[in-house]
Amino acid sequence: MSLNWKNIADAVRPVDTALYDVAQAHLDSLTKPRGSLGRLEELACRLFAISGGKTPLRADRAVMYTVAGDHGVTEEGVTLYPQAVTRQMVANFLGGGAGINVLCHANRIDLRVVDAGCAGGPYAPHPLILDRRMGDGTANFAQGPAMSRETCVRALEVGMALAEDAARDGYDCVGMGELGIGNSTSAAALYATYFHIAPEDAVGPGAGLPRGGLAHKAAVIRRAFAANATAHEGSDPLDKLAAFGGFEIAVKAGLVLGCAALRLPLVVDGFISTAAFAAACALCPAAAGYGILSHCSAEPGYAAAVAALGGFPPLLPLGMRLGEGTGAALAIPLLRSAAAVYNSMATFAEAGVDSAS
Repeated sequence: MSLNWKNIADAVRPVDTALYDVAQAHLDSLTKPRGSLGRLEELACRLFAISGGKTPLRADRAVMYTVAGDHGVTEEGVTLYPQAVTRQMVANFLGGGAGINVLCHANRIDLRVVDAGCAGGPYAPHPLILDRRMGDGTANFAQGPAMSRETCVRALEVGMALAEDAARDGYDCVGMGELGIGNSTSAAALYATYFHIAPEDAVGPGAGLPRGGLAHKAAVIRRAFAANATAHEGSDPLDKLAAFGGFEIAVKAGLVLGCAALRLPLVVDGFISTAAFAAACALCPAAAGYGILSHCSAEPGYAAAVAALGGFPPLLPLGMRLGEGTGAALAIPLLRSAAAVYNSMATFAEAGVDSAS
């Protein structure tokens, strides 16, 4: 069955939380003091539950989807960088010169750059790029919806199809990151509307905005809430995503849903990717059990958003805020390590070692 917006709620089944206890019992039988591998054991339990209890656990073959799109809200002066930087940085990705290229190469992760809607039209064909364009960037959401509901649904289904492609191509896990000048304003607006966080508490410097610019960024979000009052004050999570999201954020929300339906572990990057994860969980709460937050973004609003999400906390406290999927690329080796521990460590009985009494 091909995934689509109409059947996704039925396709995503909640993770069976009883499987965590099954996995922990196995980990406790291994030749180590109980709990001595700390959060690596939590991660192994999560992988076991995501798999539906199937072993061996697998995370070796990984693909990173770095999804790019432009944002009309840049017209409001919410960033130091011109919109053209999105396109320039995609070219840098395609040339192999960006942080995500280096970290994917270092960690044996295949990279795919997804053009969800960069200004300037389609890119020339390239082995790394996937053309999944929704348009030449979103509208300015300070003046009305960033996109229509119909376009938002189409973006979600593009993301679901990316998950299906990953499963078909034999990947064990998926990472997701993003690029898009202005997207930290979109992410902050989504956090504020989904979790009832004040815009002033959700905004951060993004790509280097000085402290004096944060009040302006929050004020733009408040104007956006007034311009899209029905979406902001209502309870429909799709309306909120269409009003305040970016094309790349909506595609990634669909990727979350698709990976959940296919039981593919999804490693979520930082501030913007977690906003896509939050949107997906609002659209389909059962998807929450399939995402793994990779790192604690240095964006000030991130901690409040993670607290609102609850569940599995981020793995790595590295003070990063680059985006692109860089934090996810660093976390994927932890999944491989957790799987290796679960699959290959000897039990006390197998090794002839006395266990604790």
